[in-house]
Amino acid sequence: MACFKSSKGSLEEDSSEGDVGEMSACALAMMEKDRDSLLSPSENPGTFMSNTSSSLQTVAPLQGYDVEFDPPLESKYECPICLMALRNAIQTPCGHRFCKNCIEKSIRDTGQRCPVDNEMLSEDQLFPDNFAKREILSLTVCCPNGGCSEKMELRHLEHHLAQCEFSTVLCSQCQQSIRKSHLEEHKTSDCQKRLIECPDCVENFVYEERELHEQRCPFANVKCQYCEMDLIRDQMGSHCDTDCPKAPIACNFSVFGCKEKMQRHNLAQHMQEFTQMHMRYMAEFLRSLSLNGTTPKSLWMPGPSLSSEDQGAAASVLASSGPRGPASCSSNCAPCQPSEVMVRLREMDGRLVKQDHQLRELIILNETQAGQLAELRRRVSMLEETVKDLEAQQCTGIFIWRLKGFSAHLRNQQAGLPVVEHSPGFYTGRPGYRLCLRLHLQTPNAPRCSNYISLFVHTMQGVFDGQLTWPFQGTIRLAILDQGPEAQHHMEVMETKPDLQAFQKPTIQRNPKGFGYVTFLHLNQLSQRAFVKDDTLLIRCEVTPRFDTMFQREGPAVQPRGLEAPISRD
Repeated sequence: MACFKSSKGSLEEDSSEGDVGEMSACALAMMEKDRDSLLSPSENPGTFMSNTSSSLQTVAPLQGYDVEFDPPLESKYECPICLMALRNAIQTPCGHRFCKNCIEKSIRDTGQRCPVDNEMLSEDQLFPDNFAKREILSLTVCCPNGGCSEKMELRHLEHHLAQCEFSTVLCSQCQQSIRKSHLEEHKTSDCQKRLIECPDCVENFVYEERELHEQRCPFANVKCQYCEMDLIRDQMGSHCDTDCPKAPIACNFSVFGCKEKMQRHNLAQHMQEFTQMHMRYMAEFLRSLSLNGTTPKSLWMPGPSLSSEDQGAAASVLASSGPRGPASCSSNCAPCQPSEVMVRLREMDGRLVKQDHQLRELIILNETQAGQLAELRRRVSMLEETVKDLEAQQCTGIFIWRLKGFSAHLRNQQAGLPVVEHSPGFYTGRPGYRLCLRLHLQTPNAPRCSNYISLFVHTMQGVFDGQLTWPFQGTIRLAILDQGPEAQHHMEVMETKPDLQAFQKPTIQRNPKGFGYVTFLHLNQLSQRAFVKDDTLLIRCEVTPRFDTMFQREGPAVQPRGLEAPISRD
């Protein structure tokens, strides 16, 4: 006798009879059926069967309702064969309930006995249990679609599934299971099998083949491997063969024996530098032709780098060294003498020596002019430095530093790159001390001072250092100027400390030690006011030096600055 364990959704065999094994395979095949093809919870099973494939109707009759009930299904409404909710409930004379398809198949396959108590049973003894049908169709079930929390009576399940936004369908292009609500988006944006159009050649192809198409699209934008010029793929071949200045090419005299290869833009220089060698290669080549008595004219076509004079001479030599015989000379022509070839070769060699001398003269002239140009540039640089130094002497202790391109410095700072800028030098008066400013944008990872603007003052060597007292003493006011109408500048005032190395007389052009503020201003405060305008940050430095009495008595008369002026916009 076959008995079935009540493990829901699975069917196990507890007998050696092969008939039960056949039922197990059938039940498992039915449970793998997509939930969207559930039987319409109506009294007539033919309604559902019309919506399923004909092959499924003949291969695997439908079993019970494989859905989640809330509350859980009572055991009296569970089919003992498929262990699911009764579908088209049938009752036997012995009082047991089964799904109509389950009990009919059991009687046909395992014999005319009840699967529960093994009582004799035939199909004509079965009768529908309409009460159980109505009870089961009135039970509350949960939507089987993942993500949907709707609950309804079993009889309304089919209608809900037809409208549920969480129900899934197969994509007609890639055959993936996709939610109905996402199907259109999937077909247009996510499906690997969707057709797309190449923006370059307007060809349609499947999305998953885009990389293959990009590698062979004739109108795709590519970079030349030599000069990195942007081209379309169809132009690449002709570009490398004729136009690319960095493409490797052979010398025009390669057929005569020159083995050099160079980039195309270096060909003209090569032809100039090795003219004599090329002529010798050609002379040897022609000498061998005259000895062999053959003229392979197809071996050489005069290149564009050869002058018309050289091309004519080479052509005449080739013509004079042609084959000797009836096919090339008429019976009235005197036989060609080898001495004519040698005369022409000597003429070409003399012309070559002359051109070589001219080339050497041009090289010497070019080197002389290059030296003169370098000297002029050096003088201009010295004059520019002198002008800057004279301008710095006119500052009289008030200096405005315009730091342009500040956004680029901010990008480097955010990327963790060090940003350190030094201002031009300026003087506190005439005579006076020469100073400069140093700005440092602290990186986000800097300990204790991350994202701060650091501002320092450095002493520099100046033309008046011998007339001044050292160490430098005085008051320094530093400010980052607000370029808006409110002009609310950020200012700090500091007094010099004579015992610090930063204020001693510098022994090099700029004292490596500076004095100032590590946390002068946080970068977030720049956006709160108009500190940056037109991508320019303005930093103002006002210096009031103090001179000791001995210096004022013995040295030249140098008056200290008067009362400090208020900070104002430049």
